[in-house]
Amino acid sequence: MFEKQIRIPEPEEIKAQMPLPEKLKAVKAARDIAISDVITGKSDKLIIIVGPCSAHAEKPVLDYVERLGKLNEKVKDKLVLVPRIYTNKPRTKGVGYKGMFSQPDPNKSEDILKGIRTIRDLNIKAIDVSGLAAADEMLYPANYAYLDDLLSYVAVGARSSENQLHRLTASGMDVAVGIKNPMSGSILVLLNSIYAAQSGQTFKLNGWQVKTDGNPLSHAILRGAVDGYGNDIPNFHYETVMQVIEGYAKSGLKNPAIIIDANHSNSGKKFKQQIRITEEVMNNRLYDKDFKANVKGFMIESFIEEGNQPEDKVYGKSITDPCLGWCDTERLILDIANKV
Repeated sequence: MFEKQIRIPEPEEIKAQMPLPEKLKAVKAARDIAISDVITGKSDKLIIIVGPCSAHAEKPVLDYVERLGKLNEKVKDKLVLVPRIYTNKPRTKGVGYKGMFSQPDPNKSEDILKGIRTIRDLNIKAIDVSGLAAADEMLYPANYAYLDDLLSYVAVGARSSENQLHRLTASGMDVAVGIKNPMSGSILVLLNSIYAAQSGQTFKLNGWQVKTDGNPLSHAILRGAVDGYGNDIPNFHYETVMQVIEGYAKSGLKNPAIIIDANHSNSGKKFKQQIRITEEVMNNRLYDKDFKANVKGFMIESFIEEGNQPEDKVYGKSITDPCLGWCDTERLILDIANKV
């Protein structure tokens, strides 16, 4: 039984009430192009999608993103920085903090209408203070429309990459969509997901039959895998990445591109290992021209303070997965830029 609680306005209603200011539309459009140019090979820069595991509070997120905007000025000739502002949090057991979309205050119960307004306001402010447009995970396809005019990058998570509606929705987006390998680590499933997202589709979404032309900017994110016993299996090493590159070559997919997720099962959620992982991958880019041509960036979990905490008590510290602190993050990004 479903108990109706609050009517949620349609996305266009919310957008009309909380529009993206004209001066920021050009900023967002320019960030879309910068990311697209890397995916399509027009640019030799690397994409760095970096930020907290989950955005749980406005003030520290804006603080972090503003710092990232200043750092972007130092590395913009080599890197395209994309803030992670993840407002939907997948839960393995279906309970716990589900992100700002559902819980704008992590210490209170769900308030989805307030959450929608909160995350739109947060993303608009983030573009304004940093000059950067953000990435978010499309955990629920129906929710994407509330942010589709604000995001420059969308991720499809490991639990969602095998889901038909996620694949179909990705096919209609006009920004880059990174699709993670499933929890099993299957590269065939990953490539099939990308194929579906790159293909034109007709399906039902938000009360409409919709038709898409396919999204040629859909690409792979390697985040590691988990075996049947819960053990992490990394897939950022040279041999595994080359297998993905070979699969890309055989598939005929457009714009082969791989983003390495340096955390999750690649690091075993040992957040400091992200530094070592990115260093190894950058060295492999120097070693092999095909590796370099296909590996086009990193996803890094980072916040102001390193580690994590069970409750929101320490400013700028993750309340979900542990993250690198700002000092390590800044050094890491500068180091990556020096090696591009």
